[in-house]
Amino acid sequence: METSVMPATKVHNFSAGPSILPQEVLQKAALACTNFNNLNLSLLEVSHRSKDVVEMTDHAVSLVKDLLNLPEDYDVVFLQGGASMQFLMVPYNLLRTDGTAAYVNTGTWASKAVKEARGLGNTEVIASSEMQGFNHIPKGYTIPADADYLHITSNNTIYGTQYQGFPECEIPFVADMSSDIFSRRFDASKFSLIYAGAQKNMGPAGVTLAIIKKGILGKTGRYIPTMLNYQTHIDKDSMFNTPPVFAIYVSMLTLEWLKSNGGIDWIEARNKQKAEMFYGELDSNEMFEGIAAIEDRSRMNATFLLKNKNLEEDFNKMLKEANISGLKGHRSVGGFRASMYNALPPESVQVLVDVMKEFGKKFG
Repeated sequence: METSVMPATKVHNFSAGPSILPQEVLQKAALACTNFNNLNLSLLEVSHRSKDVVEMTDHAVSLVKDLLNLPEDYDVVFLQGGASMQFLMVPYNLLRTDGTAAYVNTGTWASKAVKEARGLGNTEVIASSEMQGFNHIPKGYTIPADADYLHITSNNTIYGTQYQGFPECEIPFVADMSSDIFSRRFDASKFSLIYAGAQKNMGPAGVTLAIIKKGILGKTGRYIPTMLNYQTHIDKDSMFNTPPVFAIYVSMLTLEWLKSNGGIDWIEARNKQKAEMFYGELDSNEMFEGIAAIEDRSRMNATFLLKNKNLEEDFNKMLKEANISGLKGHRSVGGFRASMYNALPPESVQVLVDVMKEFGKKFG
């Protein structure tokens, strides 16, 4: 299979994941595949124990801490297995054998996390939007004071909902932030554990970030398999086994890109701009309707439908002509989904908005 070095035409990539990465990151990553750190060796063939790779990993950790303004009492590790492995690792490490875990169910990935926790111990879903098709974020629920932890999913890629504010939580607070970490400012010190698959806002598929508050581990009373024990990876600085070196490197480059452009405040303003552009058109165009409750709409994943499904082929044709890719909605929801992750430029959102405007004029 042959691939060109640079695309012949600009493609506007709204893929839900793996998602768009900054062009400068892709170019630096491509160079590292042939000559990493001027070693005349490919990053793909350099030992993970080498000085250059260890320094690279340490730098990636420092960028995470800097960008999220993490307090000193947090460990940062890079893991494998995606967020799906975290669904199991969280209860293994935090749910006591005689304890209870509390979950808020806001979509497919939250449901999968609940399933894994229930396989290990008593798990209570304290709030859910499932009966309403996961079209909103539940509110007004009571967090049990005696639970071992509360688990939420901060952004729901499939249904297009996102927490606009986090609940006050007096027990260990855990969040799956796979699809919106590094996209906005939040107080990380409110959480005891944050995890995120890289392939939305941080890097390529193959590496998962875990941020763990010191002192929360070692209390479950259960045996934890070595690879599923957070302490294993903390003690070995993410290198208990061979880590996904290339995925960590690309994540490091993406975090450098984010920091050099102005950090979290810069990207939050840009993401807000993109969301306002898109939702402004969605709400004013009589051809479309949104899926998520307005107050819970995600800035990362905007889900919407055509009011006249018979026109889907015409809309898809216009999208293709505009070089818009990845707009098809998830099979469980249908319709369309515009994923507007960090690296997606506002110009791409404007192209989509222009297509929607033109579609409305042509078929409205």
